[in-house]
Amino acid sequence: MFVQEEKIFAGKVLKIHICTMDGAELLEEVTEDTTVEKLKERCLKHHVHGSLEDPKTLTHHKLIHAATERLLNDTKTVAEENLKDKDVLLLIKKRPPPTAPKMADVSSEEKKKQDNKAPDKDAILKATASLSTRHTDRTVTQHNIRDFQTELRKILVSLIEVAQKLLALNPDAVELFKKANAMLDEDEEDRVDETALQQLTEMGFPESRAIKALRLNHMSVTQAMEWLIEHVDDPSVDSPLPGQDSTGAAGAAAAAAAAAPATSCPNLRQDELTEIFKRIRRKREFRPDSRAVIALMEMGFDEKEVIDALRVNNNQQDAACEWLLGDRKPSPEDLDKGIDTNSPLFQAILENPVVQLGLTNPKTLLAFEDMLENPLNSTQWMNDPETGPVMLQISRIFQTLNRT
Repeated sequence: MFVQEEKIFAGKVLKIHICTMDGAELLEEVTEDTTVEKLKERCLKHHVHGSLEDPKTLTHHKLIHAATERLLNDTKTVAEENLKDKDVLLLIKKRPPPTAPKMADVSSEEKKKQDNKAPDKDAILKATASLSTRHTDRTVTQHNIRDFQTELRKILVSLIEVAQKLLALNPDAVELFKKANAMLDEDEEDRVDETALQQLTEMGFPESRAIKALRLNHMSVTQAMEWLIEHVDDPSVDSPLPGQDSTGAAGAAAAAAAAAPATSCPNLRQDELTEIFKRIRRKREFRPDSRAVIALMEMGFDEKEVIDALRVNNNQQDAACEWLLGDRKPSPEDLDKGIDTNSPLFQAILENPVVQLGLTNPKTLLAFEDMLENPLNSTQWMNDPETGPVMLQISRIFQTLNRT
């Protein structure tokens, strides 16, 4: 029997499946010592049905092992690439490299970018230099839209004066003053904002610590949370706050008034009543944020002007800093100015029945005083069943007249 020499020395024959990008399938029988390049050449000859006229055709194609998505090296053999019988290979044409843009194309692209570039300030001023000025009153019109928080302070100042006069005319004025002062001396634990407390306890803070943090930070959830985080390792964090002295000037004044005969109530002079309310206001004086005071003083500002800035800007450190660096408007003195009592807004507020009834309640007066000096407590009074309806009516009236 005659056997060809190459068959005697040939290695193991493998059947390799070849798939092309256009969906054709080829079956090639190769030995283990066949190079990948030779296999690729045989595939291309079958694929193009003839010889490879263009030598670049071979280098422009590649074989990929389908199972492992591995690119095969042309110089290695089938055995070196660890190909097995019935393996599937993909015959893919290499993606041509992107052609370098011509100089003319580059120049036109750069020119297009320049044309689409936004004009700078100088270009705008130059292009609009010959235009006439219009709508110069636009800024004034925008400033005519009043801010509720700014106007609310003026409203409260004027309403406090009205409430003082109404309470002074009441035959039970002394009892009302005693009641007002008692409210002022209530245990602070009865004044904790329940909504703010719930937010802190839901974050995982103990209730006792949350109450202490809220009392120290004027019921501000954000500032209370920061205080709790800063003092988490403080051994005195759970120590109770020191009690407040309840024997102040306002208490003495109210006690003296209570000791007086009831028949003398109508004869109390207006200046005496005003002095009592001034003492009550001092009891609710503004308490600046200590951390904000330190931070602003470290910037070089005097302590007094820092406290003024925080008072004007409701204890907001960033706003206080801008006020100190700016024209300092409004001034601290402007905070004590009330709204024009003859304005339609103030008249509409006074004509509201809910407001009229609220002004005869000493608690409403205390709420107004407290919100003047500590605006962060406004939420607490808005949620109060006695003072909340009054504040809601004031807000609605303001919004209605402001839109018209």
